[in-house]
Amino acid sequence: MNAPVPQIDYPKEGGGSYEVAAAGGPVIGTTGQLLTYRIAVERDITGISAAAFAESVEAVFADPRSWPGTGKWRLRRAGSGDRYDFTIYLATPATRDKLCASSFDRYTSCRNGNSVVVNVARWAHGVPDYGADLATYRQYVINHETGHRLYHGHELCPGPGRPAPVMQQQTLGLHGCVANAWPIVDGKAYSGRSGQYDDPTPRDP
Repeated sequence: MNAPVPQIDYPKEGGGSYEVAAAGGPVIGTTGQLLTYRIAVERDITGISAAAFAESVEAVFADPRSWPGTGKWRLRRAGSGDRYDFTIYLATPATRDKLCASSFDRYTSCRNGNSVVVNVARWAHGVPDYGADLATYRQYVINHETGHRLYHGHELCPGPGRPAPVMQQQTLGLHGCVANAWPIVDGKAYSGRSGQYDDPTPRDP
């Protein structure tokens, strides 16, 4: 029988200290600029270790539909003592606000400089009415926030019924598009017009 999946628990306000994944990973991608990243999980979060979160992130990047598949980027998870270009954090909602230094909504994830910040509330629960399962939402949030670190801004839905660009703020609304976690769709780089919607940001209870 399969072991039960641990439930992810967290306080709204964590202490701001982190477990950093110790193991490095292979280079993902064959062409383009090489960037290394480290993984850090706030210690107040239970049910997911830094190693487990690192495996989830690496699995997203290893998918041929992710950013390395564009041929513009190679990505490698840094091991303990390795240099790194940016950090992917899994953080509590209040720590998310501190790391992001913007919005202060405790709801969204963000990128701030060399910090790619995934709000554990979204990782654990996704968003209402997303139209896809939690695994897809998690793939989306990793690709979206990393996309900002790779110099991509927000994009708009290209038309009703079409896949949402990965750089659309799908956490806040799809605007007629269909949930999509990847920057590559049907084997080709996929994007929409630059811009963002004036969607209200929900607040977790």
